[in-house]
Amino acid sequence: MKVLSIAIPSYNSEAYMANCIESLLTGGEDVEILVVNDGSKDGTARIADEYAAKYPNIVRAIHQENGGHGEAVNAGLRNATGAYFKVVDSDDWVDTKAYKEILTLLKQMLANGTQLDMLISNFVYDKQGATHKKVMNYRSVLPQNKLFTWEQIGKFKKGQYILMHSVIYRTQMLRDCELQLPKHTFYVDNIFVYHPLPAVKNIYYLDVDFYHYFIGRDDQSVNEKVMIKRIDQQLRVNKLMIDYYDLSDKNMVTSKKLRQYMYNYLEIMMCVSSIMLILSKEEENLKKKDELWEYLQLSNPAMYKKLRYGLFGRVMSAQTPFGRKIAVIGYKLSQKLYGFN
Repeated sequence: MKVLSIAIPSYNSEAYMANCIESLLTGGEDVEILVVNDGSKDGTARIADEYAAKYPNIVRAIHQENGGHGEAVNAGLRNATGAYFKVVDSDDWVDTKAYKEILTLLKQMLANGTQLDMLISNFVYDKQGATHKKVMNYRSVLPQNKLFTWEQIGKFKKGQYILMHSVIYRTQMLRDCELQLPKHTFYVDNIFVYHPLPAVKNIYYLDVDFYHYFIGRDDQSVNEKVMIKRIDQQLRVNKLMIDYYDLSDKNMVTSKKLRQYMYNYLEIMMCVSSIMLILSKEEENLKKKDELWEYLQLSNPAMYKKLRYGLFGRVMSAQTPFGRKIAVIGYKLSQKLYGFN
């Protein structure tokens, strides 16, 4: 069995995917690299096949009809043979030194028979043209150099949360919790780091800057204009996350600290959806913002009350022009502070 399976969802990625694959090849034969060609129309399939032919014990090329980022991740998970599973987008890459430390730790866990459900590491917002690269780390909130549970975590700050770039999951755990990302939908990485959380029992935080998250392409899904254009997909993901768990039910999510973290994550999602709808300046989208908050209220009044009457909720659900202006100012300040988009 491989130690780690890494899925690379790839769609029209010929211009940059080699850099991603080359960075992952340094893991050697402990790693299985699954290049998922999601119905590309350029040279992506050819490049995937060339790497698979050159490194037959490491790289596998998977070709499928276009199903979107989520279905490419699903295909990677279906085909994974490694004990652990990671997703690396085709325009991103990893740090070699940190990579080796992670593989050493995972091999140690397997050798000791230790059940590790989720490994967390840092990631770098590698924004094109930025002289200062923002690093998302978790030193202030997660124990280091030991296994821990949700009850041992600290309090996450606003803007400090776990993304797909941060996590490596135990493969079987993902299958047991029946993780299935929706097809033809962007922003499903939020589901990837939200839906499995109640199934995670044992966690380890390795304080290394492992993942480089590239930001800068005009067609990138996190580009503000692209997000507004695809707002209906963002809303679909947001509503799915509302529906997955009743966070007010202590039997559904037993850990108090995990419930609070999931509330915070859902609050962030509600804020992102709301701010993109506000930024569009379209009357139809302002109605969609109100409808989103109404959906939460109808789906779960207790969750609505907690999120709607918090500081972010009061601002983002505002229906007046002044309130919406304050929301935009807050968003712009957060952009500068955290370096996203």
